[in-house]
Amino acid sequence: MPLPTSAEATPRAASPTNQNAPTARTTTTTPPISSSYSLPDLVCFAHLHWDFVWQRPQHLLSRFAQQGRVFYVEEPFVHPDQVEPHLEIKERQNGLKVVVAHLPTGLDEARSNEIQQELLKRYFADNAINQYVFWYYTPMALDKSRDFTPAVTVYDCMDELANFKFAPPRLRQLEQELFQKADLVFTGGQSLYEAKSKQHNDAHAFPSSIDKDHFGLARTEIADPQDQAAIPHPRIGFYGVVDERLDIELLGQLAAAHPEWQFVIIGPVVKIDPNSLPRPANIHYLGGKDYLQLPAYIKGWDVATLLFADNESTKFISPTKTPEYLAAGKPVVSTPIRDVVRPYGELNLVQIAANAKDFASAIQVALTQKDDADWQRRTDEYLGTISWDLTWESMVNLMQQKLAAKHTGPNGAS
Repeated sequence: MPLPTSAEATPRAASPTNQNAPTARTTTTTPPISSSYSLPDLVCFAHLHWDFVWQRPQHLLSRFAQQGRVFYVEEPFVHPDQVEPHLEIKERQNGLKVVVAHLPTGLDEARSNEIQQELLKRYFADNAINQYVFWYYTPMALDKSRDFTPAVTVYDCMDELANFKFAPPRLRQLEQELFQKADLVFTGGQSLYEAKSKQHNDAHAFPSSIDKDHFGLARTEIADPQDQAAIPHPRIGFYGVVDERLDIELLGQLAAAHPEWQFVIIGPVVKIDPNSLPRPANIHYLGGKDYLQLPAYIKGWDVATLLFADNESTKFISPTKTPEYLAAGKPVVSTPIRDVVRPYGELNLVQIAANAKDFASAIQVALTQKDDADWQRRTDEYLGTISWDLTWESMVNLMQQKLAAKHTGPNGAS
């Protein structure tokens, strides 16, 4: 059963109505990495389509793919008619292989997982995938991967998936099984680490990071995109997947109280009825955009926002867009998401507001903040301490240590 899309996705052009359907290729680049690297092949099991949005898995795995073979196993595509089960292989950034099982309709969950496992075994044999790391984003993938013997198992827990809308009932049970199998647990934020470290003795917090050079393009001379160019200023922006985590009531209240502000919302609508979104004239829903387009849109904003609701699905999120907005040079106003309050709110880099009145007051302040040289200096100093390259290298070091410990054995003998 497919899992819901993460709120911390960077939106791209298409918003597929069939979440199992393959989508168009996203084009982006990653910088060359200089690092001592020695790992087996990496096989990732994910609930997110590689081509749907550009976020944590893509940032990390495209870097792994610069150094070795990476196979990204997606949820299966179920055909409406009878087809012979087979794998589709799509090559993406840095030679990464996206692996998609195509299955006929009418299979129960057990048989679907059995066939997927058989297809993967055959693919492993045909491609000499003998020594490999298993990297999980979804515990649900255990049902199609139990019979394999990875050298190291990593659970990169980027969200509390069990709290998401339409989460499978077995997810919590399977996550406990994955904790037993995992050699390492990485978490997408500090709050998530505090929860998961109680369940695994080798957990490590790796909060959302940035591709600073990419989002720094918003500080350069770059043309306003055509569908945004005619929108008046001041513009108050948000990008991300539009789902149950977006506080649409807050958005509607802000738009009604301040018709002079133009709210630009970028991202695909997922899991909620589009008709439930507020539709005043000063809210502009521009749909999903490609990762490469985002700096041009952000450059045209006056203030960037994190309009997240206070609910179970936002309890553990660590928004990637926080440092991305800041790298673009934009003042940011957020609802009190724990991993935004710590560290960004505490460092007075991002303004925090819990209700419409306070949020509007914070936007008023933010509209003048672009001229605050001290705020910009402190922001850039903090951003200089984080990057996806540093995150990736730290993860590699932990994995290499785990491999070395397994190789030498408990008594130090190889």
